[in-house]
Amino acid sequence: MTILVAVVAALTAQPIWQQGRPPGMADSKQAPFPPKLTETAPADIPVEKIQLPAGFHAELWAHGLPGARAMARGAKGKIYLGTRQIGRVYEVTDHGGERTVRTVVEKLLQPAGVAFAGGSLYVAAIDKVLRYDRIEDKPDVAPVDLTRAFNLPPQQHHNWKYIAFGPDQKLYVPFGAPCNICEPPEEYAQIRRYNRDGSGMEVIARGIRNSLGFDWHPTTHELWFTDNGRDWMGEDAPEDELNRVSKPGLNFGFPYCHAEGIPDPQVKKDAPCNGVTLPVALLGPHAAALGMIFYTGKMFPAAYRDSIFVGRKGSWNRNKLFGFDVANVTVEADGKNAKVTPFMTGFLDPQENKFWGRPAYVLQMPDGALLVSDEQNGAIYRVSYRK
Repeated sequence: MTILVAVVAALTAQPIWQQGRPPGMADSKQAPFPPKLTETAPADIPVEKIQLPAGFHAELWAHGLPGARAMARGAKGKIYLGTRQIGRVYEVTDHGGERTVRTVVEKLLQPAGVAFAGGSLYVAAIDKVLRYDRIEDKPDVAPVDLTRAFNLPPQQHHNWKYIAFGPDQKLYVPFGAPCNICEPPEEYAQIRRYNRDGSGMEVIARGIRNSLGFDWHPTTHELWFTDNGRDWMGEDAPEDELNRVSKPGLNFGFPYCHAEGIPDPQVKKDAPCNGVTLPVALLGPHAAALGMIFYTGKMFPAAYRDSIFVGRKGSWNRNKLFGFDVANVTVEADGKNAKVTPFMTGFLDPQENKFWGRPAYVLQMPDGALLVSDEQNGAIYRVSYRK
């Protein structure tokens, strides 16, 4: 019993992000990049380095948003952003020629998830779900606490949220695995949906390590989502995933089966990939694929209609950095013939192996322009197209 207690204590003392690291990499210097939690002045954001296909243009649309991640647009045009470590939710108001920023709430536990419906802002932290009614008209409105109804599991790792309302008007919420690689407890590694008040919970998909972005196909209305692959399995594997939920109840493999059918070397079972729904596309090794949307606007060329834009925040568990861009995925509605192409680049210098920005989430505006949040610089870029 003493030996067992010592082993458990040693595992507990290990940082969660190191869990699963092979003994041969015990001296590895790889570690998650610490986020920048202070404001970045516009003069220090080199927007001119951003590269886009011909005809596209990027501009700095808003700044002063340390830790900016997921975005939601209110009914009257205000933009709301969640964060992780800094614990804030921001509101951005567009005045035409300029944007102003205010903090809606702070000192929450990783309130990364924001969604807007019925005139209300929903905020999901690890341990709270709050609803701000008519916030665009009443900036100081007190939140309605819905936490008890959502029955949130307590583990923090991979439990910062991305939330969104589906075509069925239900709120979709992911619950990541509380580890790098493990057999997670029953209430983790899944995507759930709820009624707006937190009732009617259903688990619609399992075997999902850490989904931080999803959207619904504009024609089929099926849910598609990104999923981050595990660490410490090599420089090039397993890749992050783009997945399609063709029906409720599918299993996407975690922790036994990764990417396009790679068995896990540490968490094993017989026939680990049997019955697993494999990805529609692979999004790159350790890419940190976060936000994704189907593009339905009319500003961009017709070739982009119904394609997917994915924010790839960028790798840390890799010697040669990868990602740090926004990718475009063309794919058929049934998930066939997917092609992944870098779209918005220039945040990473591959020669120096250094980055200056980390694109995280994407949001389509009513005019068809694309907003892209940059967690590293606390900024939002507007991507537009003109012939």
